[in-house]
Amino acid sequence: MLPMERATVALMLLVGLPLAAQAPKGWQKGKGWGWIWGPNDEVGALNAIAGPEHVLRALGEIKTGRVYDLGVRIDHRSFKWPGHAPLVMMTFRSPDGVRRQQDPPAFTASKRQVAFHSCALFTSDNLGTQIDSLGHIVTGEDNHWYNGFKEADFGGDFGLRKTDADTIPPIIARAVMVDVAGLKGVEALPANYPISPKDIEAALARQKTDIEPGDVVLIRTGTCRFWGETGADHAKLAQHDSAGITLETARWLVEQKAAVMIGSDTTGLEVGRDPAVPDAAIPVHVYLLVEQGVHIGELHNLEELARDKVWRFTYIAVTNRFKGATAGFALRPLAIR
Repeated sequence: MLPMERATVALMLLVGLPLAAQAPKGWQKGKGWGWIWGPNDEVGALNAIAGPEHVLRALGEIKTGRVYDLGVRIDHRSFKWPGHAPLVMMTFRSPDGVRRQQDPPAFTASKRQVAFHSCALFTSDNLGTQIDSLGHIVTGEDNHWYNGFKEADFGGDFGLRKTDADTIPPIIARAVMVDVAGLKGVEALPANYPISPKDIEAALARQKTDIEPGDVVLIRTGTCRFWGETGADHAKLAQHDSAGITLETARWLVEQKAAVMIGSDTTGLEVGRDPAVPDAAIPVHVYLLVEQGVHIGELHNLEELARDKVWRFTYIAVTNRFKGATAGFALRPLAIR
């Protein structure tokens, strides 16, 4: 950034002018983002909010210091999308085993009776609160994903070699929560409810807020109301989990509102069956991840935000650094108001 640009940003922050009221770099109204960041890019639309000026803009949303934990608690019983493996957690080492088997020797030789616990995990990288990497979904006969990366070139036995979850940068962004369940006056939206742009606009009007360019958008269906301790009530959760946004809504959020990430409180964000594209599988995932480079957030618990009527906040998420993973999983994103 040039000195004059830095001075302009500082002045805007000082007097409270909306830094991102103008179109973000690279975004075009009616087109969105797309593959605009160079042939080797693995970050996508989040490039638009990189830099200290955007972090300061995001932190400007904090007024009270109240922190909301958006992560869900998980265990081996937790509800998940059927295409993903469950969590299997086993005690690998226990105090009783360490002492009985006298292994490791350093512990059994100790006169202070010291031992330890250690667990082994087998799990999907798409479990619990998560952010999909841009390589999560492939399309076409060549199995390509964002930015034209192909399975033949960058697939492998040990995970993705391009746009894996490790490439998702730390996210510190302004965010808006859109309470569609609250708009409809229901605990949770019914199965396969298609959330339209009109629903989003009506919810925003009810909340007296709006989506600004460069925002993270989180949409509440009410599904997480039934998560409970660890999401064990699969039947109840399944009744509502298929509610979500349509392809039209995804396009509107990206091409008209310049959202850099879109998430919800369900396992898949999008409606189970989009009436406008009945022959397409997961069209919203294909559009956002592959075509636009917009990350998807899933299973974000928005219940406390809805209870306290918190519509705008600072969103912070840092994904775990598993090289090759298709999503940052078992996360605890924060909303700070």
